[in-house]
Amino acid sequence: MSGRPDASLPLSACPALVLNADYRPLSYYPLSVWNWQDAVKAIFLDRVEVVSHYDRVIRSPGFEMRLPSVIALRDYVSQDRRPPFTRFNVFLRDRFTCQYCGGRFSANELTFDHLVPRSRGGRTCWTNIVTACADCNLRKGNRLPEECGMHPRTRPFVPTLRQLQRNGAAFPPNYLHESWRDFVYWDSELEP
Repeated sequence: MSGRPDASLPLSACPALVLNADYRPLSYYPLSVWNWQDAVKAIFLDRVEVVSHYDRVIRSPGFEMRLPSVIALRDYVSQDRRPPFTRFNVFLRDRFTCQYCGGRFSANELTFDHLVPRSRGGRTCWTNIVTACADCNLRKGNRLPEECGMHPRTRPFVPTLRQLQRNGAAFPPNYLHESWRDFVYWDSELEP
């Protein structure tokens, strides 16, 4: 067994952190990672630059390569486009916080609430949906905020990808390879 910390890792435990061309993660939550096969393929297609490696080597009969732990795209992917309207992105916009009681919950404990209920003509869109816990959603029911005295803490809005990225940075993943730390938290405020 090698004394190197990554040498004994199975290949499936060696994902590559994917950075945009500006060296920021493409996504913080979920963290943008590719499996080792996709990372190696992107290297051969010259679509990425290797920034850091694992202490893990892959071999074929005529080839040997250290596995990449951090890669950066050669072409910048714009973060100014409108994010897709998904349940998860609504939760991320609202920071996994019930907009009525202010409690913080995991994604599987949350639902979303239509400010103007669908039965009353409300649409399922960014500006009519807020994150809610099950208790608050049940309590509000089929009523308007004014009718039940339950007003969201933050008025719903269409977020930018940058806003979702910023919110996602507050929720660190369970696994961080040491080579990722400089990139995942690089725009965090330092303590004095």
